[in-house]
Amino acid sequence: MSFKDIFKKSFLEGFATSEITGRVVLTALAIAAFLALYIFFLYRVMTRKTFYSKNFGISLVGVTLITTALILTMQSSVVISLGMVGALSIVRFRTAIKDPLDLMFLFWSISIGIICGAGMAEIAVILSVAMTVGILILDKLPVAKAPMILVVNAGDPDAEERVCGAVAGYAKHYSVKSRNISAGAVDLVLELRTAQGAELVRAVSALEGVQSVSLMSHDGEVSF
Repeated sequence: MSFKDIFKKSFLEGFATSEITGRVVLTALAIAAFLALYIFFLYRVMTRKTFYSKNFGISLVGVTLITTALILTMQSSVVISLGMVGALSIVRFRTAIKDPLDLMFLFWSISIGIICGAGMAEIAVILSVAMTVGILILDKLPVAKAPMILVVNAGDPDAEERVCGAVAGYAKHYSVKSRNISAGAVDLVLELRTAQGAELVRAVSALEGVQSVSLMSHDGEVSF
């Protein structure tokens, strides 16, 4: 027997096919399904209503169960595991993840599937509890208030000075982001922070030459 045959035999014996009973499979899938549903409902609570995607939430459950099944299957035979690695390596996903929070939930679901498939349900439960506590605490931490956008349409090209004077009475810091002058009219876009939005709008709309005023807030990124 050559060294090559000895090495091949030793390698295959070290990764011999392990028998996985139906009870083990059902238990792993049941725990994974429970945790996947938990992730599904937590994703619904944490995601803003405007950007919530039910299909993405359902995919989180599916990814968890599929990953669990894959890990269970890969434990049964080294040949199958190598084949799956080769097959999965050529799969390319082109769906863009627009929200970083979605990416976190996706990796969470994959991790739960891997851990449950490896038979370490306790770690999966601890991970889920730790993730929940961390998400809730970080979500409640105060951060800088998002600025408001004030849009002013005036029929007088010289109205900018008056508008800025009125804004200064309600906002300590503001900046003119855009000004557009055409046909004897001016359109202004200002970024500001104020707790007296209604009073500010009324004061600016009462200025001479101002035709319309809009004050908008957003829940997007905050720049420092």
